[in-house]
Amino acid sequence: MSVRIIVDSTADVSPASKARLTVVPLTIHFGTEEYVDGVTISHKEFYDKLVTSDVLPTTSQPTPAAFADVFEQAAAEGDSAVVITISSKLSGTYQSACIAAEDFDNVYVVDSRNAAIGSGCLVEYALNLVDRGMGAEEIARTLTQERENIRLFAVLDTLEYLKKGGRISSAVAFVGGMLSIKPVITVADGLVGVAAKARGARQGITTLMNLVEGTGGIDTVKPFLLGYSGNDAAPLGAFAEKAADLWNGQDAAQTQMCSVIGTHIGPGAVAVAYFTK
Repeated sequence: MSVRIIVDSTADVSPASKARLTVVPLTIHFGTEEYVDGVTISHKEFYDKLVTSDVLPTTSQPTPAAFADVFEQAAAEGDSAVVITISSKLSGTYQSACIAAEDFDNVYVVDSRNAAIGSGCLVEYALNLVDRGMGAEEIARTLTQERENIRLFAVLDTLEYLKKGGRISSAVAFVGGMLSIKPVITVADGLVGVAAKARGARQGITTLMNLVEGTGGIDTVKPFLLGYSGNDAAPLGAFAEKAADLWNGQDAAQTQMCSVIGTHIGPGAVAVAYFTK
């Protein structure tokens, strides 16, 4: 019996790892238009639509039945399963997975208490534990302990989408734009918050690096990920070149961040997620 790692579509991982996962997608709505995340709309298509649409998209969680379908497939093949979801404080996805899991043995649901590449780090670590031969129950227990050591920081390029989502006022967005304010967000206790504010892109990158160093640095023995929102990876490339000492010059996996996070932060964001030392 092998261990199957199941995630929802908000978890951003390296391309190599994605092929090893079973993904349960969320649904994205642009007004009356409905898309299945990663199935009927790709990340690229989502960001193209995000910048041209007059409406801010919304998302809906997978149903318990959607999770039950993949749990049944795992059980039919004699596999146990570890399910890793976006923070339960950001979505009802965790609850859907837990409801479905009640009818199955050897299915363990873990609330990542994070999102995007933050959840992705936990998923990458889960795959490492599978490779070590660890069983599903022990993997779930280990992930629940280790999730507290994950940090995610992202510097935003624009305040426009926070304004559209009603998280800041139009006046604040206007002044912030005039002053080239670049907020740096984080995920703490399962919720998204502002960690710092910077003036301009260059200071934003410096602030991002300082925040990482302030947590004690990156544990490069465990998975770490770099992410970007939108369809232009160039800003992330500039950050990766400048900040390479943070991860001792090792190869850093880069990924395009999910639509759920992209809805709120817009294109042009640069992010890093990692386990602290």
